[in-house]
Amino acid sequence: MNEKIGILGCGWLGLPLAKWFLRNSDEVYGTTTSSQKLATLQAEGIHPFLISLSSSGIEGGIQDFLSAIDLLVINVPPKLRGKNTESFFEKMKLLHAEIRKSSVQKIIFVSSTSVYGNLQREVTEASVPKPATESGKQLLASEDLFKQDNALHTSIVRFGGLIGPDRHPVTMLSGKRNLSNGNDPVNIIHLDDCIHLINTIIEKQYWDETFNGVYPLHPKKSEYYTVEAQKRGIPPPHYSNATAPSLGKVILSKNFLDKGHGFGTPISS
Repeated sequence: MNEKIGILGCGWLGLPLAKWFLRNSDEVYGTTTSSQKLATLQAEGIHPFLISLSSSGIEGGIQDFLSAIDLLVINVPPKLRGKNTESFFEKMKLLHAEIRKSSVQKIIFVSSTSVYGNLQREVTEASVPKPATESGKQLLASEDLFKQDNALHTSIVRFGGLIGPDRHPVTMLSGKRNLSNGNDPVNIIHLDDCIHLINTIIEKQYWDETFNGVYPLHPKKSEYYTVEAQKRGIPPPHYSNATAPSLGKVILSKNFLDKGHGFGTPISS
């Protein structure tokens, strides 16, 4: 591809993604909110920028960052749990205004399947989102902010639960009792497939589209997390109604699969 790619948020997903682009001979510019991490990014060959978004402003050289790149991956989690009530949507409005001042036109906005809320059926990119959480609502509003701007070519990636090195939901579920959703299907994706999906969008120029990012197998939570706990030698979670009928929400990556692409890293790996 040999593009100048900016990654806003070089964290758990952003940093490995940046390394992937570097191996493809792309020039990568990455941001962090930690001054201690600047040296880490630079050591990897990433042009580092210290940029912090808040609902009241953007700290750091945002225009210097944007002026250096051809396309932008927005990888900023909402972080609206707990006591944090800062508006994610207001952050995205400020970022959008800065992007409009720059020459950047191609954007990948990393979102979440939480925008689909509690739909109890098969869900594709054509399904109407009905977010039930504040995080999901603000993500959907932020998606629309970029998608509805005809001056930009924005593709949305809605990832399911993320797994990979040092990250798996079973570690938080281990030992918990009387969980009520054991018959529901899992909707998760491995880090390697997240990178594969984003890279494919850029490589194939799939702009102005929406992609669900979920592995195509959906075992029951009670079965899947029990096996994953046993593999790690930790207590499995206990589900009180694992045999109770449940339609559940099955999220399909229809757009990506219909284009002839697939996912290569099993969620049991």
